[in-house]
Amino acid sequence: MLVSGCLAAAKIIIGLMANSTSVFADGIESAADVVASGIVLFGITLAAKPPDENHPYGHGRFETLTGLGVGMILAVMGAAISFRSLMKVDEVRPAPALYAIWPLLVSIATKTILSAVKSHYGRKIHSEALRADAANDSVDILSGSVALVALGMTLYDPSRFLAADHYGGFLVGLIVIFLGLRVVRDTSMQLMDTMPDEETMRRIREVAQSVPGALAIEKCFARKTGFQYHVDLHLEVAPELSVRESHEIATEVRVRIKEQLDWVADVLVHVEPYGVETVWPPAPASPPSQKTAR
Repeated sequence: MLVSGCLAAAKIIIGLMANSTSVFADGIESAADVVASGIVLFGITLAAKPPDENHPYGHGRFETLTGLGVGMILAVMGAAISFRSLMKVDEVRPAPALYAIWPLLVSIATKTILSAVKSHYGRKIHSEALRADAANDSVDILSGSVALVALGMTLYDPSRFLAADHYGGFLVGLIVIFLGLRVVRDTSMQLMDTMPDEETMRRIREVAQSVPGALAIEKCFARKTGFQYHVDLHLEVAPELSVRESHEIATEVRVRIKEQLDWVADVLVHVEPYGVETVWPPAPASPPSQKTAR
């Protein structure tokens, strides 16, 4: 946050001093990063709280909600950047100063490092908020590059490309809007309990069926809550087993999944008899026949 804050301040101040719309727009985008990073940090802190009586599934949704908040902030900031840049296209003003290039170069180099680090740890701890923040840094690189090209065109030939600096700011805004909407979409899908990808489900099934006595998996569902998944699993066992034996197999399945897949928070196992088709609702029982007394 400190790094992003310094970069944002430098680009905003130098953008105003050097009379560069694209540098100023990139600075505003970086300022939004600071706000976004603060929200992400707040969300991750809350999401790490252990489950309690009122939140038996933990507080992981806070992490998803903060990712959603980051996406909304980006979309709004992008719209504001694009609007301001277009309003300045017809303004008559001197060409930007050459030193406006330097904060863009420093920002691109710094954000490249930050994006790689955040993306690595976001994948490691399965944090959507941290991934969103890493994607935000990636967009900083792209937006900074766009601003750099636009500013370079204006500096190269101000008489022909004076408006390029403004259009560069407009493109920066569009990029930020696109990223914000994508983050909103991804986090919204999590809030709707969208199933994970096929590879994730395959690994869950594979571990479950590695337990002796686990003959088949009839159904397997998973939903993400913060950093981890909660799994609902219908396990098929031999129909001649006792309730105790079936329960022991189900318990071993639950324990093994949690031990081998550290991104699974808990598993709810429902036991069913293998090879026996379950019909629901059951057919109503036929009424007993009544004989007429003579």
